[in-house]
Amino acid sequence: MRLLIFTCSLNPASRSAQLAQLALADGLAAGQTVELISLAVLNLPLCDGESAYEHPEVGALTEKIRAANGIIFALPVYNYDVNAAAKNLIELTGSVWTGKVVGFICSAGGQGSYMSVMPFANSLMLDFRCVIVPRFVYATEMDFVDEQLADDGELRRRLRGLTADVAAYAKALTGITG
Repeated sequence: MRLLIFTCSLNPASRSAQLAQLALADGLAAGQTVELISLAVLNLPLCDGESAYEHPEVGALTEKIRAANGIIFALPVYNYDVNAAAKNLIELTGSVWTGKVVGFICSAGGQGSYMSVMPFANSLMLDFRCVIVPRFVYATEMDFVDEQLADDGELRRRLRGLTADVAAYAKALTGITG
């Protein structure tokens, strides 16, 4: 199975990026082929509905998504919604998402935003028939000490579970979706 992990925060001190690194390690430890892609280091254009689709980095990402069996978004929650960079990625790459297995790792300031990923997930599910893994990992500022992940066995267990579930769903659905 080939898994992609998109870390969507543009903040260099991103908590969601820390969580993505742990998911990467979990996937590699489980023998998966995993690639971590940080939107912070890419030079993606804003989707303009025209020339942005021709950008070379958009083409390269589209091919990586096409080749992936499962995808994990590690993203921040701002103002009760996923960040704009994650939405821009979907707008730029569009229909290549069709039939993909998708999981979510979210980092937010507090507990009140725990369902904020649902409109994004619904869009992927309804527009592109993505299979959404019903195990989200949601971390808050309480899971971090001095901007570093606290030693939390429960959060680590949930991350391992999400990474394993994305791979298992993708394996089970290979040849069925798409």
